[in-house]
Amino acid sequence: MVSLLQSLLRFPKTLLAVILLISAIFFYVMKENSRMETNLDEYMPQEHPAFVYSNQAEEWFNIQDGIILAIENKDGIYNSGTLQKVKDLTRSLQEMEEIEKEDVTSLYTADNIVGTESGLDVKAFFKKVPDSPEKLAELRQNVRGNEMIYERLVNTNETVTVVIAGIKDDVFTQEFYHRLLELAKTYEGPENIYVAGRPIVEGTMAYLGPLDMKRMVPVVIAVIILVLFMVQRSFKAVLLTLLVVLFSVVWAFGLMAAVNIPVYAVSTMIPVMLIAIGVADGIHMYSHLHLFLRANPGADKKSATLNLLKEMWKPVVMTSVTTAVGFISLLTSEVYPIKYFGVFTAFGVMAAMVFSLLLIPAGIIVFGLPRWKNKNKSGEQHENRVLNAIASSVIRYKFITLFATMVIVAVSVWGTTKVWINSSFLDKFELDSEIVLTDLFINENFGGTSTLNVILDSENKDAFKEPAVLNALDRLQSDVDTPLQVVGNSFALTDYLKRMNKVLHADSAEYNVIPETKELVAQYLLLYEMSGDPENLWKVVDYNYQKANLTFQLKSDNSIALNSAIAEVEKHIPELEKLGVTINYAGSGYKGLVFTDLILEGQIKSLVMSLAIVILLLSMMFKKFSAGLIGSVPILITALIGFGVMGLFNIPLSTTTALLSSIAIGIGVDYAVHFIERYKIYAGETNDKDLTGRMTMQHSGRAIVFNAIVVIAGFLVLLASVFPPNRALGALVSLNMLTSFIGTTTIMYLLLVMFNTFFKNETNNK
Repeated sequence: MVSLLQSLLRFPKTLLAVILLISAIFFYVMKENSRMETNLDEYMPQEHPAFVYSNQAEEWFNIQDGIILAIENKDGIYNSGTLQKVKDLTRSLQEMEEIEKEDVTSLYTADNIVGTESGLDVKAFFKKVPDSPEKLAELRQNVRGNEMIYERLVNTNETVTVVIAGIKDDVFTQEFYHRLLELAKTYEGPENIYVAGRPIVEGTMAYLGPLDMKRMVPVVIAVIILVLFMVQRSFKAVLLTLLVVLFSVVWAFGLMAAVNIPVYAVSTMIPVMLIAIGVADGIHMYSHLHLFLRANPGADKKSATLNLLKEMWKPVVMTSVTTAVGFISLLTSEVYPIKYFGVFTAFGVMAAMVFSLLLIPAGIIVFGLPRWKNKNKSGEQHENRVLNAIASSVIRYKFITLFATMVIVAVSVWGTTKVWINSSFLDKFELDSEIVLTDLFINENFGGTSTLNVILDSENKDAFKEPAVLNALDRLQSDVDTPLQVVGNSFALTDYLKRMNKVLHADSAEYNVIPETKELVAQYLLLYEMSGDPENLWKVVDYNYQKANLTFQLKSDNSIALNSAIAEVEKHIPELEKLGVTINYAGSGYKGLVFTDLILEGQIKSLVMSLAIVILLLSMMFKKFSAGLIGSVPILITALIGFGVMGLFNIPLSTTTALLSSIAIGIGVDYAVHFIERYKIYAGETNDKDLTGRMTMQHSGRAIVFNAIVVIAGFLVLLASVFPPNRALGALVSLNMLTSFIGTTTIMYLLLVMFNTFFKNETNNK
């Protein structure tokens, strides 16, 4: 391997030029072909049974995510000016090419089912805006008397009304999103206009996410440069270490663009991984070079480079291979963005390995050795007392070290039991951000901005004309609506039938129930089809009355809210099954919940698989199974502490924080491999445990400290992100770096000593 590297380094300037040229090509491809995927449906595995069924249900019932525009007049909405704005805003939305005209619902377009002398009539609440006190009072009374509209389109204190526009996911663009916001602004004064709904939340996240990363990444890099310079004390070393990271990122994203894979939200975390890993190789290599030059102050750049390659190629290759394997294990996930994240991060890791072994030595040959001030020539005189103290204290107080580790692991395991999964998009924003406050305002005044679609299915034609089935559906609605504060409202075929039964009996509240016979139900439905718009009916039931869509409005889109509603729904499964009715779920809220569960499931699979593979690889690399097991200890502890802290501090597992296990493995493996490799070398040279421990601490331990300081400083910058999950990730990555360093230099080192690893005999061991 060394001879191959030496051959490539015979023409260092040519080698640097080739690397620069290929990087420039990748950068051009990345710049020209990269595209951000903002349609969150594309994040989900469409072949998964839950998504297949949901997509079918969305077609059956025209289920669409709704944009909600709330119009608030603190003096009341029943005045000509506000109602004119309701009408004009409705028409403006209907004219947008992204929105179907019939999918806009407001007081201006909503059906008012009323009884007449001849039977049933379905008409608009108003076509011409009421301009007299009498007509306004009549409109108010009509809305108050209609259970299908009151508290759904108008709030109880009658100061807010909403316009709801359903749109398909594939038409939502940033340009459309901004046009909606501009449209809302034109209608403000004296009314306040609020814009909410899942598409708005997704659009805001897709818009602000890349902007936040563009703002944060340069700051992170600047901080890392500053801290790198503090620990490496050489501009040349900092430059070459940083180029390793930057080129690996460019190659990863360039390849992604070349094969036409879009950039997903999770892909923005790839630089995070590559910075942590790429910087580690550079720091370890320059730390070794520094120690070599201390011991050999007269060495020239060629001899120093040769020694660097001989001593460091193996740990650099081993750390890169094991880390890449850890990321490749993400292929077990069913979620395509996670799969792509694993593949391209692994490619970036291997690219960083190549750059570390070629670019850094070539840079040293071309630009010369770093200039470090060495006052002494003896390696012994330069020993770091703190690191020596750690080495001796860990052994002297080994039982305390073991006990403290067990306590930390136990607390961490307990903390992991408290980790909860959060599928919410809204929780990715600050509590006091405009989008969250807007959503909160609408949730306080109406049923909720999030939805859960419960699809009821029967093999029997006209099943949902049977009073027994309809009453069971009505009880399901009532039982889920009543106990759960998070459920604000529900809507189904039962609401149509109860309304028709009531108005055909002189608006008597006594008849606000399901009709008693199947014949009467069929008669009411026929009357509605003849009088109203049957397209509205097909949103709650299919043409054969075998499938029904029950929609719950939720005041939160997080997993706790969705799961609590689903738990209440499933209490009714036995009753419905007796009637030949099965239950399934659909809609974006449910798909988001399944999506998050799949991410967690994939992370658990990849964590178990990557740990097993890492243990196997470490065992093969060091030719000892015990070394593989010992090397996995800091990785496992780091992962446990990370998830334990999440549970203890109520940090949910999301699409962002779910990557923590990958980071834990990537970082933990690097530290473990460098430390064990150097420990093995010194053990063979000295056969003295104490001396081996001190020398390893001075070499790899020193580099690990530098690496931890650099990356912790860099990723603490993410605490300034506008997104709470990014801040959580920054804090957790920093914690991972710290715990990996501590775990490697304490419990892993102690286990190496206790199991007499790499020592052939006890003769000279102290």
